[in-house]
Amino acid sequence: MSKTFNSQQEHDAYVAEKKQNKTIWGVIMASSLGTLIEWYDFYIFGSLAVVLATKFFPSDNPTAAFLSTLATFAAGFVVRPFGALFFGRLGDIIGRKYTFLVTLLIMGFSTFLIGCIPGYDSIGYAAPILVLILRLLQGLALGGEYGGAATYVAEYSQPHRRGYWTSWIQTTATAGLFISLIVILVTKTSLSAEEFDSWGWRVPFWISILMVGVSYVIRRNMKESPLFAQAKKEGKTSKNPLKESFGNKFNFKFVLLALFGAVMGQGVIWYTGQFYAMSFLQKVMNIDSAQVDTMMALALFIGTPLFVFFGWLSDKVGRKPIMMIGMLIAILAYRPIYKAMYNSVKIEDKVLAKNGLTEKRTAKVHDKIATDSTITFHQEKIFVDGTLMKKDSIVHWAATGPIIKEGKPEAALIKEQITVNPDTRWFLIFLIFIQVVFVTMVYGPIAAFLVEMFPLKIRYTSMSLPYHIGNGVFGGLLPAVATYLVTSGKDAGHSEWYLEGLWYPIVVAGVCLVIGTLYLKTKNKSLAEDSIVEEIIVENSDS
Repeated sequence: MSKTFNSQQEHDAYVAEKKQNKTIWGVIMASSLGTLIEWYDFYIFGSLAVVLATKFFPSDNPTAAFLSTLATFAAGFVVRPFGALFFGRLGDIIGRKYTFLVTLLIMGFSTFLIGCIPGYDSIGYAAPILVLILRLLQGLALGGEYGGAATYVAEYSQPHRRGYWTSWIQTTATAGLFISLIVILVTKTSLSAEEFDSWGWRVPFWISILMVGVSYVIRRNMKESPLFAQAKKEGKTSKNPLKESFGNKFNFKFVLLALFGAVMGQGVIWYTGQFYAMSFLQKVMNIDSAQVDTMMALALFIGTPLFVFFGWLSDKVGRKPIMMIGMLIAILAYRPIYKAMYNSVKIEDKVLAKNGLTEKRTAKVHDKIATDSTITFHQEKIFVDGTLMKKDSIVHWAATGPIIKEGKPEAALIKEQITVNPDTRWFLIFLIFIQVVFVTMVYGPIAAFLVEMFPLKIRYTSMSLPYHIGNGVFGGLLPAVATYLVTSGKDAGHSEWYLEGLWYPIVVAGVCLVIGTLYLKTKNKSLAEDSIVEEIIVENSDS
């Protein structure tokens, strides 16, 4: 069915918009694919944190090894602001396209090499040191990637649809995590448990090099952002983006406002819903890691389209209301949600099935002292609702007998693993999905919000720093800080110790909510170049 027009001007506007939409979809596909792969590379480390703790750190203290792995994971986030400064400066001087082409290659090769490093048993402390170095390179690369991709897409976007178009970039972070979980799950199911533990965990790291190669070819053929190309042609680009971004008091005020009024809270909500939720299920609730991966993947898959929805909605009602409401609901809902998650698999409240208890004991006699031995207990319990619990613990017998505490032999827990029934699994998927909704509310509009705050010639630098401090520092430290708070609360004997880790995102998001509500503007700030955006883009699509 052909479309009718009332005037030639209306026809020309329609044709121009179709050309622009065709151009912007190509831009989004090229930018998003590369950014998705970078997030995939970055997230594999977090997704495999439990396994990596046993490979690159001493095994005599599992808790310390896991915390060290989380700290190494967080290190990649901490250096992201430095990557934002370095690559942001290049992006504002040289151009968006070439800068995030370099970041893609750095990220890809760093990820591949992590999968090649021998374990702690082979090369000792050189293993965690090498992993840390490569993790820092990953963080630097990601610090330059996001600002370039978001700026690139925003500078191609129509002013009244900027939230919608840039929200597609926002899906790449969650999509990267989703794909990392799928790749890990497929690898686990394709190999035996022994094979995955021995070498299979390296496969997701190796696969990234293939995806990086494809993305590099696509990005290499991209054109420079039309607005930046025009500014560079006219000699209007910045000669010193760092000085103009942070040495100028007026602009620096907006950098701080972006950080403490929006991105700081967005960062902790994002990592609570996607990383801490996964860590909580695995380490606090002791649910089987394959089940956790499946639940996280399903919740993320269902929730990802909401990034685009809230980006689109922000074009209608403004960026601020959506982000602030998302923070408020998250702050109020986190403790009830995590309490419900924990109680859904609370073994103490479940009824043991008839003949549902199995126990095995094995003894290992030490060679040096015949009377010194270790008794290993393996216990399996099946409950009426279908929940299965497997627990391994040991009792050390000295020459004088077992070590007695409170009138009975003291057992040291080695491992506990719970397999949940289908009803509980879907309940947990629902609770994770609710957290993903919070993530999409605060994260969907953030790219458009940031690019609209800063002028073209220093945009890459100015928007990248607050984004990567908010997400890299405040968000990236969340898994390690929250795990530490939970461990401390448990050791202190708090009745709801498992909720202690939530104080970190609640307090940080609360401070951000107050600042953002008081000082952020509700209406979107238009880019200074909006009047020439469509003209340049249409001209670029014709060339």
